[in-house]
Amino acid sequence: MTLIEARDLTVRLGGATVLEGVDLALEPGEIVTIVGPNGSGKSTLLRALLGIQPLASGRVTRKPGLRLGYVPQRLHIDAGLPLTVRRFLSLPRRHGAADTAAVLARVSMAGMEERQMLGLSGGQLQRVLLARALLARPDILVLDEPTQGLDQPGEAAFYELIEEVRAEFGCAILMVSHDLHVVMSASDRVICLNGHVCCQGTPHVVSNAPEYRALFGLGTRGTLALYQHDHDHHHDHDHDHDRGPAAAPAKMSEADHV
Repeated sequence: MTLIEARDLTVRLGGATVLEGVDLALEPGEIVTIVGPNGSGKSTLLRALLGIQPLASGRVTRKPGLRLGYVPQRLHIDAGLPLTVRRFLSLPRRHGAADTAAVLARVSMAGMEERQMLGLSGGQLQRVLLARALLARPDILVLDEPTQGLDQPGEAAFYELIEEVRAEFGCAILMVSHDLHVVMSASDRVICLNGHVCCQGTPHVVSNAPEYRALFGLGTRGTLALYQHDHDHHHDHDHDHDRGPAAAPAKMSEADHV
């Protein structure tokens, strides 16, 4: 059963149309990544799917009882507010000590309950945010630029953790990313967005689509190859699962703030 589906989704901000006519569906267990240039509406689309951003038109349909876990692009904590990891994980709903300890251990943050949130490194903070999302036992884990500000080893470690979480929890993953090499290695399906859906499909299909190549200035020839992505599962929907050869990473510009 489809977990969440958007049909003809349109969003306007300040009188300007940010998203128009967007269709999207997410199936159980798949990893779908949204890519696009600055200002393309990627974060706005996530907020619309989460119900945070009102729609101008269209609809979003969720499976009854759908559980969502959300890792935001950034988190602002008041510098004058003492807040431990344990307390943060209990907002807005308190969780037992055993559950908190287990989820922190799962994201390699065991024993960090009494650490101050303001004292965490960028990578540690992202892992705590992920732990908080996992406490909801989500059907869908929604990630908005989850590795922004991390160095390359930190990015690689975090995305490896995401793949492990998907396998262990059985949740679908919907994320925004500007790391093209990660998108191609870690995604089952890619949606290329620029105010509307330019193209979508498996990484192999999208990377060869003229709309995608034009949007990121990749030319018409094979300037971007793909990392290999293998997994031991399949999805019951019609998508080409071909994968291309490995290549050096490419990266988009800074994340959009729309």
